[in-house]
Amino acid sequence: MKQFYAADLHGQTEITDFFMVKSAGIKVGSNKKQYFDVLLGDKTGEVNSKKWDISEHEAPMLAAIKEGDIIKVRAQVTDWQGQTQLRIGRIRMSNQEDGLDVSDYIKTAPEPSEDMYAFIYGTAEAMEDQDLRRLCTKVLADNKERLLYYPAATRNHHAEYGGLLYHVKRMLMTGLRVCEVYENLNRDLVSAGVILHDIEKLNEIQSNAYGISPGYSFEGQLLGHLVQGVKFLDRICRELGFSEEKTLMLEHMILSHHYEPEFGSPKKPLFPEAEVLHYLDILDARMFDMEDALRGVTPGEFSDRIWTLDNRKVYKPKGE
Repeated sequence: MKQFYAADLHGQTEITDFFMVKSAGIKVGSNKKQYFDVLLGDKTGEVNSKKWDISEHEAPMLAAIKEGDIIKVRAQVTDWQGQTQLRIGRIRMSNQEDGLDVSDYIKTAPEPSEDMYAFIYGTAEAMEDQDLRRLCTKVLADNKERLLYYPAATRNHHAEYGGLLYHVKRMLMTGLRVCEVYENLNRDLVSAGVILHDIEKLNEIQSNAYGISPGYSFEGQLLGHLVQGVKFLDRICRELGFSEEKTLMLEHMILSHHYEPEFGSPKKPLFPEAEVLHYLDILDARMFDMEDALRGVTPGEFSDRIWTLDNRKVYKPKGE
């Protein structure tokens, strides 16, 4: 399979290969003509693709293509605003005769989901605060099945099989070490904030069993996982008999971890553990985006422009 971020793809003029559909839809351009807009990928990455000026007889077939389908395309490799894009000429659905293995087309977290879950659950189980231990172990156990495959986003950072667990696990690893440096921090509160901060992405985002998301749920679009998280915590903390202070502090951590109103947080963090949670979240997202951008980039070269990194190109050192 081609690596979409590899330098040799930019040198090609045409590619014929199988890809998994990550998102797809028929749209209308500024010239009033229909085109097929599709995000294609395999386990190495993703690439935006277009089939322009589709005919009336092509439209029904293209409209039937959905997330998770594997298709074969012949396309020209082009550059659009500093990013690789495929201009599709021909397209067909895969069939059994193609002998494809679906695992080759699923982008997955680099660690087994069961191992990541065990680390996170073990951290929760070791909490000294009995309330936080009961809360976190219950939430993890109740949602284990979906957590094993759920992505942390529809696009961008951790949009992959097991991505939500990977995001939480790396934040937790970093958070535990931060607590060793800043001894004023409540270790259990930091850990609980990390475990719970994105838990309602399970209900904000839609996902199939491959960790591929077609978009957001109805509630997710109207409320978002921060508000959903506050609603969820308010209910479950009452059920578990939490004090008002502890409940509100957890809710505040959820509500404030995006930091700015334009990113969904109406309040900025008002105590140290909440502040740390925000920076753990943004650090892991940035490191994921940079690592992902550099995958396949030749040493001494720059990546494509990365929208989530303020449209920066990322450099890969030559090394020794």
